[in-house]
Amino acid sequence: MGYFYIFGTIFFTVYGQIVLKWRMNGIGALPDGGFTDKVFFLIKILFDPWVFSGFFAAFIASFFWMAAMTKFDISYAYPFMSGAFVLVFLLSVLLFNEPITWQKVSGLLLIVAGIIVTSRSL
Repeated sequence: MGYFYIFGTIFFTVYGQIVLKWRMNGIGALPDGGFTDKVFFLIKILFDPWVFSGFFAAFIASFFWMAAMTKFDISYAYPFMSGAFVLVFLLSVLLFNEPITWQKVSGLLLIVAGIIVTSRSL
């Protein structure tokens, strides 16, 4: 059951990141105006149902993470969170046509290697 909690944390974290990026692409850039214009812009975005769902997903992810912490040492569980980097990268390429570079791929391979090494230390 502990791995289910880690998976839930990763799933809701990735969902939140992808949805927020998708909506920000649709809404546009932060205004160039003053501080007040920026604050009103951000408050308006907060009430977008999809943006709100992204924040809510982060909240739900925190509950899954608390549950995972009851099952594993943090030094064991936390490296699995790096899987979110891999999923966000893959989805950003598929959904947003973001570029694939050798630096990104190399970094992701190092992350995956770190997850494998850390998970074997249980």
